[in-house]
Amino acid sequence: MDSFDCDLFVVGAGSGGVRAGRMAAARGARVIVAEGGALGGTCVNLGCIPKKLYSHAAHYGELFEESKGFGWSFGEPAFDWDRLKSRRATEIARLNGIYDGLLRNAGVQLVRGWASLVDGHTVDVAGADGSRQRFTARHILLATGGRPQAPSGPGAEHALTSDAMFDLDPFPRRLLVVGGGYIACEFASIFQGLGSQVTLVHRGPRLLRGFDEEVSAFASAEMQKKGLTVRLDCTIADVQKAGAAQVVRLSDGSTVEVDAVLHATGRRAFTGGLGLEALGITPHADGTVPVDERFRTKVASVFAIGDLVGHKALTPVALAEGMAVVDHLFGDGKRPPIDYGAVATAVFTHPNIGTVGMSEEHARKTVGEVRIFRAEFKALRHTLSDSTERTLMKIVVDAATDRVLGMHMVGADAGEVIQGFAVAVQAGLTKAQIDRTIGIHPTVAEEFVTMREPVR
Repeated sequence: MDSFDCDLFVVGAGSGGVRAGRMAAARGARVIVAEGGALGGTCVNLGCIPKKLYSHAAHYGELFEESKGFGWSFGEPAFDWDRLKSRRATEIARLNGIYDGLLRNAGVQLVRGWASLVDGHTVDVAGADGSRQRFTARHILLATGGRPQAPSGPGAEHALTSDAMFDLDPFPRRLLVVGGGYIACEFASIFQGLGSQVTLVHRGPRLLRGFDEEVSAFASAEMQKKGLTVRLDCTIADVQKAGAAQVVRLSDGSTVEVDAVLHATGRRAFTGGLGLEALGITPHADGTVPVDERFRTKVASVFAIGDLVGHKALTPVALAEGMAVVDHLFGDGKRPPIDYGAVATAVFTHPNIGTVGMSEEHARKTVGEVRIFRAEFKALRHTLSDSTERTLMKIVVDAATDRVLGMHMVGADAGEVIQGFAVAVQAGLTKAQIDRTIGIHPTVAEEFVTMREPVR
């Protein structure tokens, strides 16, 4: 064993890589982690955390207005974009330090630089200062995550990706967002809430493809009620610069003048510079790396997890996959396989979306006969806030077994509500068990346990 410099070499110090490195070290493995960028990966630096912080910031504009219905009065609120950026940067730097401490306190050797594979047991690391180091490892774990797809088409040279949105200067008073997935919808909601006039352009017939169709349609309508302009079945035909602005002509013949254009049309697994080809590892067409059920690549000593393999591009999934690899290599190997179908997720649009399990469409194709329970209402808080926002809650049930196949919500704190139900869905929750549950009154969440009659 000592013939190798380490037992596990992890390429990438994002959420999955750090968790795997720490837990392997806790089980006695000698671990080296290489990272050329900021510690914490996409989630900490350019994804989940800063995006959720900006989502919180965007909600305050609504809350100030809604508070008037509850008797509050104050001067006209003013938003300071530079202060938000500064506060976010301070918090992210704090988290970078925490990740550094987690690795070092676990006894993991952190190497700063960009790693590439020489062979199945050898890694070369190029430092920012031009230095190079070479390490040998019994096992190698690739956890390099993903990157936004580069803008393409008319005006691509002027367009931004999601990575650039957190530090824009100046704040875009008019923003065009291209895309219909969760990243596009989240940024559209955030900047609309912060005071930008946002136009969302999507080439498809509906937003949030892959989500329950009723949920995506409801969320889209609620987002538009807040002032967001949505153009479906539409693309960019032409872009002309007009000073600091851009005049965008759309395929439907309309034009819109904006201060910035965000292309949020997807992310790709990041394999650049890893040297996979030399090892005979060929990525799929979408850029992800093929692995088996143990997350092993075609090279027996090389594993891959997280966005790099693309089972579900979510931080908690990367953490679970990292732990699966650690258990396989340094544990008893008895960890149950990940149930990707029961992974809950949230979309931090305004209002939020929370979902776990199957959509109605998927359930009908998979199990056939289903029962759908649905409730739509104005939340208690909005009876005084004067907001027109409405909440949607939905349960998809297998008619033959009574098992709950999916639960979906559009409304305030939907992710927080769905997280609790996700435990039950994963454990095999039935509709009868929901019916026996006494709700907490008055809450929005209690609506899930009071739906008695199927709507279809």
